[in-house]
Amino acid sequence: MKWTLPCRALAARAIAIPFSLTAGAATGHAKNGDTNVTGEGVEQTIDCNGATLLVDGTRNTVNALGTCWAVTVMGSGHTVVAENVVHDITVYGSNESVFYKSGQPIVWDRGRELGVTNRISQVAG
Repeated sequence: MKWTLPCRALAARAIAIPFSLTAGAATGHAKNGDTNVTGEGVEQTIDCNGATLLVDGTRNTVNALGTCWAVTVMGSGHTVVAENVVHDITVYGSNESVFYKSGQPIVWDRGRELGVTNRISQVAG
């Protein structure tokens, strides 16, 4: 059988598409679902319980007890203090403050990439 150019392209797509759908799949997931804190001026203490903490809105203050799989902060003016973060801290927005007491998370400050100021650091616990 002689492979023509269109047949080769079709065969390459048949292999590439399933690979690309699975290649970027996350290998780790939160154990117990996500915890969402959304609003304006919310003050809340939560138990992460191995899950991902998502904070969205404006000027929320969150104390996260226990172990968080990840912390993601969106909006502006939030303050988050987490006892332990296992995987990552991702911050979007501006004037965000995220502090963690233990863990070695990957820190991704998307706001800084756009030229805005955020504070993300490990603190004594």
